[in-house]
Amino acid sequence: MNLKLKNEKGQSMVEFAIIFPILILILVGIIEFGFMFSGYLTLTNASRETARAISLGANDAAAIQRASDSIVNLDQTRLIVTIDPVESVRKQGDLVTVTLTYDYEFLTPFMEAILGNHFQLITDTTMRVE
Repeated sequence: MNLKLKNEKGQSMVEFAIIFPILILILVGIIEFGFMFSGYLTLTNASRETARAISLGANDAAAIQRASDSIVNLDQTRLIVTIDPVESVRKQGDLVTVTLTYDYEFLTPFMEAILGNHFQLITDTTMRVE
């Protein structure tokens, strides 16, 4: 009995060509998430530093500048700082909440196509005014 074996050399190439775009999408998504998470950690640290400065007696303008200076690896023009309560009604023993909002823009264009133009990162810290 003479059976001819079919040549299957190209099959793995076709399977790889089908799976490769999905693997690249997953890899780029992981990298993009890492950059976004790094930005979130930077914002969290900046909100802590800003709240601590206010709790030690800094005025709102100095606190906003502290927040801006603390986000060295992010675009400072996209940062929104909210301080509650405002300086005029704040007194010793009050709780002050600093909220930082940042519009994170994706680095890869096809992530924008999937998730939109930007993603809003929000973090807040509450401390007692000393």
